Amino acid sequence: MAKKSKFDINSLKRYLGANSSRDLNQFLETVPEHVGRVSLIAAGIAWGAAAALGLYTIMQTQDLTTMRTELQNAEAVKLSVPTIKKTDVATSDLKNYEDTAKEIYKNLSIRVNGNKITVTASTTANYAEFREALGHILAGGKGWQVDLTDLCVGRECGNNKLSATLEVNKITVEKAS
Repeated sequence: MAKKSKFDINSLKRYLGANSSRDLNQFLETVPEHVGRVSLIAAGIAWGAAAALGLYTIMQTQDLTTMRTELQNAEAVKLSVPTIKKTDVATSDLKNYEDTAKEIYKNLSIRVNGNKITVTASTTANYAEFREALGHILAGGKGWQVDLTDLCVGRECGNNKLSATLEVNKITVEKAS
């Protein structure tokens, strides 16, 4: 049979009685005689160090909380800026454009090399057609971004009195992470 533990309230009365505060005071006054002053000094230093460490920890926690709040505010203000990326237009799209343009602009030479389109004419009399061909390329396909890399008009151009090289890319906008 298990022994039933019983809380004895009478033993607790001895510690909470009228003379208990006097007994505690008497005990604390006689501690140096029983323990020794060196042990008390060591205990005092240990308690002081623990109190200093606790105070230091509280101060650092407050600083850390302040920095965390500032970081959260900075993150909340940070803008999400998308990035723009250039990619080459498919060669088949440029070849289709080349074939169509050669039928429309019969007095011009139109060549595709990679993502570049070169338009040339042997005489400046074809300037109106040359200008229209360049406008056609600039209007180009869906999502095309066209850069003029080389343009020459007149007698300084050599055999071709009109010459233009255009680089064609597609622009994609990617969401910022």
